Amino acid sequence: MLRLLPFLLILALTIYAFIDCLNTPEEEVKHLPKTVWVLIILLFSIVGPVVWLFAGKKRSAVGGGRRPRGRAQWVAPDDNPEFLKSLRDEQDKKDEDKD
Repeated sequence: MLRLLPFLLILALTIYAFIDCLNTPEEEVKHLPKTVWVLIILLFSIVGPVVWLFAGKKRSAVGGGRRPRGRAQWVAPDDNPEFLKSLRDEQDKKDEDKD
């Protein structure tokens, strides 16, 4: 079983990089066209996926950096001021109905 582990890890890395490349919008792909990246990932089993992960895609910094345009960042309900305001408004409305 341990003899298969390196092969399975390489296969998993290749599949991950392949799917990541296919799902990446064309404007976020760096240095080469997307079709060339797909060929590199599939033809060079270890090097291709690693190069894609480090150099093929624009990536944002962890925990910060710019957000992609058009995407709103998800906020937990207890941190969302709009949600908290709606809860207060509902509570106030219930209190008024009781009086």
